[in-house]
Amino acid sequence: MDKNQIVTLEITDITSEGNGVGRSDGMAVFIPETAVGDIIEARIVKVLKNYAYGKVEKIVKPSEDRIISDCKYFPQCGGCSFRHINYKSELKIKEKFVYDAFTRIGGINAEFLPILGCDCPDKYRNKAQYPVGTDNNRPVCGFYAKRSHRIIAGNKCRLLPSIFSYIAEEIIEYAVKNRIKSYDENTGKGLLRHIFIRQGYHSKEIMICLVVTKASAVRFSELCKILSEKYHDIKSIVMNINPDNTNVILGKKTVALWGKNKIQDIMCGNNINIAPEAFYQVNTLQAEKLYAIASNFADFKGNETLLDFYCGAGTIGLSMASRVRKLIGVEIIPQAVENANENAYISNIHNAEFICSDAGKAAKKLVDSGIKPDVIILDPPRKGCDNVTLNAVLQMNPQKIVMISCNPATAARDCSFFVQNEYNVEKVQAVDLFPRTTHVECVVLLSKVQK
Repeated sequence: MDKNQIVTLEITDITSEGNGVGRSDGMAVFIPETAVGDIIEARIVKVLKNYAYGKVEKIVKPSEDRIISDCKYFPQCGGCSFRHINYKSELKIKEKFVYDAFTRIGGINAEFLPILGCDCPDKYRNKAQYPVGTDNNRPVCGFYAKRSHRIIAGNKCRLLPSIFSYIAEEIIEYAVKNRIKSYDENTGKGLLRHIFIRQGYHSKEIMICLVVTKASAVRFSELCKILSEKYHDIKSIVMNINPDNTNVILGKKTVALWGKNKIQDIMCGNNINIAPEAFYQVNTLQAEKLYAIASNFADFKGNETLLDFYCGAGTIGLSMASRVRKLIGVEIIPQAVENANENAYISNIHNAEFICSDAGKAAKKLVDSGIKPDVIILDPPRKGCDNVTLNAVLQMNPQKIVMISCNPATAARDCSFFVQNEYNVEKVQAVDLFPRTTHVECVVLLSKVQK
């Protein structure tokens, strides 16, 4: 197979990166923006030893799953991967992602429950982070193109509430009128880096965070007046200062420009404070369903001690606090622990304790104190649990482990470790929190092997 060769392929599978898979002379060819059942002519763009990459030249026969995209930015924008197929087919693909990860990577046999789809696959995100750049010497905001930091100018993303695009447009117009320069990643010059907007799904409270290279409150004082008078749901306008040449969006310092320095929402019936830096699930309704599944998997009787590792601002553990005797959360980030304690207080939850520590030290402290959790919740980052946490969980010997993961591959790897150490994987359920993207969450129940 040669570069620029045209081959005819039938797409038979989709990878976890969202690429279609076809075969030519026994070699796998990966093609983006295709659907299972497509018959296509593809141009080969890269050839490696055992596989190749291509792009669609012509759709000879479209799959029954294929639809016409309803977004003018797709596929240039890197946000969505599945706008060319119907949602029912997307759910089947994601369900297969989870099943394949656990059976192939983890070698795990379990009960695989049907995927829980999202009732609202559009406008579900409660957070937007628009990068700001320059086009024809004019500030613009938009979305990054796939695998790059090239900005696709525009603000009307179908995954976001419409009000976000109106606010972003207002800020850009203000920047144009007041000659506020956009940040340039190549030179490090310019002031405005990102427009970061959050909204509480239930409360409707809106926070605007302007990410800038240096403190310039006076440059935005009139903007605060304009926005707060026009959009009454805005309760907080803050400025985050990030002078560093980095891909990290937020800097270390945030100052309030107008209103509060945080907003509040309701999650699973609890009041939750949301600061700019706080982790908060972007799909509130679906996250509430996800947490309910995890709670049902744990099947609390009311007298348990629940340990929530990687607890963040405490939203998962607090959603289950009323069903257990004692909740203990462990998190290594001090700001998150502070938020978790605040959230427990404003929600009148009195059986919760949050510890700022790494997993190993927290486990030793709890064991030395004679505290033995009955159930441990694990909600690790995409890279999965570290070895310290895995061994800390084994040391504490809980009867049940409930894992919530945004990466089925690392979840399967970590569950395989537990299987090798006297736990059974009872059941697994995929949950779609991020429609039209390749991301999928899963909830796993593990129970201690009874001897």
